[in-house]
Amino acid sequence: MKTGHQLLEEAKERTREVSAREVLQMRERGEDFAIIDVREDREWNLGHVPGAVHVARGTLEGRIEGVVPRERKVVLYCARGNRSALAADTMREMGYRDVLSLAGGIQSWVDSGGEIEG
Repeated sequence: MKTGHQLLEEAKERTREVSAREVLQMRERGEDFAIIDVREDREWNLGHVPGAVHVARGTLEGRIEGVVPRERKVVLYCARGNRSALAADTMREMGYRDVLSLAGGIQSWVDSGGEIEG
């Protein structure tokens, strides 16, 4: 039996994390990637990264294949980087190979000068 904390730590070991600055630089370079917000509806409605697609963590497995193809690079984010790490691990298990989790979540995005819309 594992605790939630143990599951999260294991997922983070298997997941590539990226800083908000790195994602901002990827955008500046014009890299092609999808940015997916895995927070809940109420969090999304408070504001989100411009251009992000909302796929709540609770619906990820059933919706992600219709949102982004497996071969596309994906950056996932949530509030602090925990749900996005779990979501990235799930997507890896589903066959997605280039999935990144935004370390520190949307707060790190804001702290790094990233814009918010909504």
